[in-house]
Amino acid sequence: MTVNMSKGQAISLEKSDGGTLTAVRMGLGWKAAPRRGFFGKRSKEIDLDASAVLFADKQPVDVVFFRHLVSDDGSVKHTGDNLVGGAGQGGDDEAVMVDLQRVPEHIDQIVFTVNSFTGQTFAEVENAFCRLVDETNGQELARYTLTGGGDYTAQIMAKVHRQGGGWRMTAIGEPADGRTFQDLMPSIAPHL
Repeated sequence: MTVNMSKGQAISLEKSDGGTLTAVRMGLGWKAAPRRGFFGKRSKEIDLDASAVLFADKQPVDVVFFRHLVSDDGSVKHTGDNLVGGAGQGGDDEAVMVDLQRVPEHIDQIVFTVNSFTGQTFAEVENAFCRLVDETNGQELARYTLTGGGDYTAQIMAKVHRQGGGWRMTAIGEPADGRTFQDLMPSIAPHL
């Protein structure tokens, strides 16, 4: 059963049978919003990029994004860059896979971000979502929908973080500005 998450909401990453999740996928989907022009409606291609920044004690130690597809330890993998989006209805345009059992002990948080590499604002994007999927069986666990668009070029989407002996996911949904994950680091800091 999918949980539709709201900003700031946290969920435990445990299976319904009480076991813990071992591998998750953070999927991102979007499509360009149609715009009215002189010749009718048309869409402009938008390049959104998903990134995962790995933190140890609030310090960034690794990142997975379109130019670095696998974390140094191999526990986090990006599926590759999608330059135009298009799914926006449920399928993932970009995804980051996390093997939670392989994440080194010193990594205590993984923050997922989305940015518009081409610089368009989220007002020009529709049906954008971030979702968490149990990679072992394909079951969608949680979904965070970007609603309302806005005059910003990035979003601090969500984070998975250690709590006790397991992992939790927190929807952040914080608008930000920047074309790359590096631009977003000051906006990420308050959520660690």
